[in-house]
Amino acid sequence: MSLFAPPVDIDARLFARFPDRLRKDTGSSWAKGNRPGMATECFLEGPSFDRDGNLWLVDIPNGRILRLSADGKDWDVVTEYDGWPNGLKFHADGRAFIADYRKGVLALDPTTGVIETVVGDRYSEGLIGVNDLHFAANGDLYFTDQGQTGLHDPRGRVFRLTAGGRLDKLLDNAPSPNGLVLTPQENWLYVAMTRANAIWRLPFMPDGHVSKVGQFIQLSGGHGPDGLAIDETGGLVVAHFGLGSVWHFSPLGEPLHRIRSPLGLGTTNIAFGGPDRRTLFITESESGSILAADLPVAGAPIYGLS
Repeated sequence: MSLFAPPVDIDARLFARFPDRLRKDTGSSWAKGNRPGMATECFLEGPSFDRDGNLWLVDIPNGRILRLSADGKDWDVVTEYDGWPNGLKFHADGRAFIADYRKGVLALDPTTGVIETVVGDRYSEGLIGVNDLHFAANGDLYFTDQGQTGLHDPRGRVFRLTAGGRLDKLLDNAPSPNGLVLTPQENWLYVAMTRANAIWRLPFMPDGHVSKVGQFIQLSGGHGPDGLAIDETGGLVVAHFGLGSVWHFSPLGEPLHRIRSPLGLGTTNIAFGGPDRRTLFITESESGSILAADLPVAGAPIYGLS
């Protein structure tokens, strides 16, 4: 028996497809470890808009940072390097911060193409495999360290790099921490636990640490939740990888909408965009496409753009 009323279905549409001229299957170690036996010409992730309305993305196995024009017609490879970029968010100073599975947290200067390491280790201890990242309004950076963790090995971590440069470990018992996002009030942090097929909620105490961490939403099917976004009312949007769907939940965790992919099941990540932030853009990794869907509520203001 369902605990809630069925969510309203919304059909996503194709916005852009990664062009054949840029696709290549290099047989990278990332692809062998994460998509064994599958041809991987690209794997799109990390959608994030710049101030000019261009959509930036990453191609994980080929170590590429991509830029798609606002009209969805022109693709550029901004840079290509020997990493596995997974998530991308813009800082208020214009730099693109990258969650790189192989190298840690990086920062790219879009004008020069120079990439520098921001976090490569913690107290000389290597990272497991950084997955995604999210900025708070004050410039604090939250990121997940996922690697190959899961229910069999729940040692994934969640970190906060303060604007002043302090690195705080918030969690170290997470089964595959992936996408993450703060509520508009920034009193809770949501984290997708992919292999547990769940969303955890991390409440912040007055001193900035977390306590009373709980499970906010339990999903089923597919591979599990991947990228997250928040709407202006505090509603949570979840890309469900392997189910070809994106869920929209109320601030109370009630399912409101299910956005369905017209193509593959690889709905990996999401970003609100458009002039009123009511269009949701979705990376669909199986087809190498960007999907779009219109929601009745706008996304929350985004650090670096507001």
